[in-house]
Amino acid sequence: MSALASRLQPFAPYALALLRIAAALIFLLHGAQKILGWPAPPSSGMPPVLSLYWIGGIMELAGGVLLVLGLFTRPVAFLLAGEMAYAYWFMHAPRSVYPLLNGGDAAILYCFVFFYLVFAGPGAWALDNRRR
Repeated sequence: MSALASRLQPFAPYALALLRIAAALIFLLHGAQKILGWPAPPSSGMPPVLSLYWIGGIMELAGGVLLVLGLFTRPVAFLLAGEMAYAYWFMHAPRSVYPLLNGGDAAILYCFVFFYLVFAGPGAWALDNRRR
């Protein structure tokens, strides 16, 4: 291991926690928009209750809060990674093969960040760490 890598290694759990918290905060805003109309309602209007779009909003809002807290991180991240894979392939990909053109680049990024959390865990500053 290089000298730089060995000096940075102790900070890895904190960098992972920052990734988890930042991604979750931005992600939960997508759910807040769909479910609460905050900070502004979706341009397509509020989704009908129990519609696929509404269920996705519930997952984004509740899952985002749980990830910010670092509570049930691995199972929640697994479900959200699956939601984002579904969102990409069924909502974005049919528009175009290119993520930049179909608006699915965020869905792909969220999918892989959440998939990483399934294996890496929550990092520091997580309620999961107190449950062990």
